[in-house]
Amino acid sequence: MFPVLRKSLLLPALALLLLFACKSGEKLYNKGRYDEAVNAFVKKLQQRPQDETALRLLREAYNQSLASHEAVVNRYLVSNDALKWEGIKQEYRAMQALYNAIHTSPAALGVVTPKDYSADISGARQNAADVRYQRGVALLQQNNKSASRQAFDEFVACLAQQRDYKDAAALRDQAFAEGVTNVIVSRIEVRSPYYQFTVDQFRNSLVNDLKNASDMGRFVRYYDESELTTNNIRPDAWLQMQFFDFVVGETHTDRYAQDLSRDVVVQLNQQDSTGKYLERHITVRGTLTTITRTVITKGMMDYQLVAQGSNRMISQDRLPGSFTWQNQFAIFKGDDRVLDDAQRKLLQNRDVPPPPPQDLFMAFTRPIYSQMAGNLQRLSGVL
Repeated sequence: MFPVLRKSLLLPALALLLLFACKSGEKLYNKGRYDEAVNAFVKKLQQRPQDETALRLLREAYNQSLASHEAVVNRYLVSNDALKWEGIKQEYRAMQALYNAIHTSPAALGVVTPKDYSADISGARQNAADVRYQRGVALLQQNNKSASRQAFDEFVACLAQQRDYKDAAALRDQAFAEGVTNVIVSRIEVRSPYYQFTVDQFRNSLVNDLKNASDMGRFVRYYDESELTTNNIRPDAWLQMQFFDFVVGETHTDRYAQDLSRDVVVQLNQQDSTGKYLERHITVRGTLTTITRTVITKGMMDYQLVAQGSNRMISQDRLPGSFTWQNQFAIFKGDDRVLDDAQRKLLQNRDVPPPPPQDLFMAFTRPIYSQMAGNLQRLSGVL
C-alpha cells in the first residue's frame, strides 16, 4: 500500500516540476535573459525530449544569446580599453558554456548546432596575457619602486591568463625584488650589559613577528641586521631603537595594621537547674598587619625609521611601557576568632619574591612591543 501511495504522489509532483521548468524557461526568454533560458530549456529537454515549448524556443534563445555576446565582443574590439581582451575572453567563455550545456542533451542538439568558442577563448587569453606582459615590461623599465610594484601586479595578472607565458614568472620575481622595501632592524644597545640578553630577545621576537605578519604590506620585508651580509640583503631603511629612562624593580612596601575586636559567645563548664550549659559573652581581640609589596618597572623607547642613503626620517616616536608586580600577604597576632573569611584567606598568602630583573624588563616591553607593531603596520603604506 505504501509504495503505491508514494508513486501516486511522485508522478504529479514530477509533472508539476517539469511544467514549472518549461514555464520558467519561457519566462526567462520573454525577459531577455537568454543564457538562463537556454539552460532552462536544455534541462527540460533532458527530462522530456519532445517538449514542444523547449524545442520551439531553444534555437531562438541561443541565437539571441550569441547575438548579445557577439555585440559586446565587437564593442570591445573597437574600444581603446587596454584590457579589452580580458572582457572578450569572458564573453567567449559565456558562449562556450552554452555550447557545453547544449551538448548534454541530444534533443537540444537536434534543433541547435552550437558554435565551439574554445579556439577563440585561447586566442583571447593569449592576447590578454600579452597585454599584461607588455605593460609589465614597460613599467619595469621605469626603474623605480612604485612602477616595479605595478609591474609585479601586471605579471601576476599575465600568469593568471596563461601560466607559462614567456618569462613572465622571472620578470614577476624581478619586479618584486626591485619594488620591495627592505627594512633592517638595528641592534639595540642598553647601558647595562645585564639586560642586553633580554633586549636581544625583544628585538628577535619583533623581527620574527614582522616577518610572519600578513598585514605589514605586500612590498615590505623586515630583516635582522645580522642577515645583511649572510643573505645579501639590499637595505632600503633602518629601524633604530633605544631604551632610556627605564627603571627595573622599583620596590614599595606598605604596611597597614588593623586592630580587630569581636563579641563572641562561649559555653561555660557549668549547668543551670535544668541541665543546660551556661553561656557568656566575651570580646576577642587581635591585630592584623597587611603587607603589600609593589615592584614597578617602567621606561621609554625611542624608535626612528630612517631611509638608507639620504637619512630621511620616515617616522619617529617615543613609546612608554610599564609593568607592575604586586604581592599582598598578612601577619596576625591575637585570638583568631576575631577574623572573618576574607582575612583568613589573606593569611594564606605568602611573602614571595618578585620575578628576576630580566623577566621584569621583558614584561615592561610588552606594551611597547604592541605599540611598535601597530605603528609599523600603519607605516606599511608609505614604505
